[in-house]
Amino acid sequence: MSPNPTTKSMPRETAEPSVGFSAVPIWLIMVFAGLFYWSQIYLSDHAGGFDKAVYVPFQSFQDVADNNPKSEAGLEMAMGADVFNKTCSACHQPNGLGKDGVAPPLVGSEWVMAPGPNRIERIVLNGLTGPITVKGKDYNLTMPPWKDNFDDKHIAAVLSYVRNTWENKASHVKPEQVAAARKEVHPGPETSPELQQMPP
Repeated sequence: MSPNPTTKSMPRETAEPSVGFSAVPIWLIMVFAGLFYWSQIYLSDHAGGFDKAVYVPFQSFQDVADNNPKSEAGLEMAMGADVFNKTCSACHQPNGLGKDGVAPPLVGSEWVMAPGPNRIERIVLNGLTGPITVKGKDYNLTMPPWKDNFDDKHIAAVLSYVRNTWENKASHVKPEQVAAARKEVHPGPETSPELQQMPP
């Protein structure tokens, strides 16, 4: 029996939508896992916030270095850096290069690099006022005294730090040297002509 040409074919029924979960293709899971893994490697090498040598609870390599055991000289330099960064760097700048109209440079300064600390001790203890020449450039500024703010050990440490940081290389300063300089009472801030009368 042949089909009736006038009879229309009935449309095939579609499945009713249902609520539930369907399986995710394994290849899609592998693609996302690969992308996640690659992104972590990329961030570790390029984001700037990660260091392969740093682990919790430390935040940076400097933090790790600061917490490592130090020799006596290392402790002195760490103390000097702390004093410098909290006080001196505001004027002399963190890089020690100073700033015109604010403070002269410490890097390569003949005052800082003198054979002995006689002059620079008194500058830090008593302050400095009036004209002074540093690395061939004239300055006319006033530096406050720090003798009432820090003890001999801290002043010796910051002087040792300044004399042995950046491009500087000079002898360390001992607290006993600062104590001896402190005993020589000065009525006010030091001046360049007065300091130049002292042995370097």
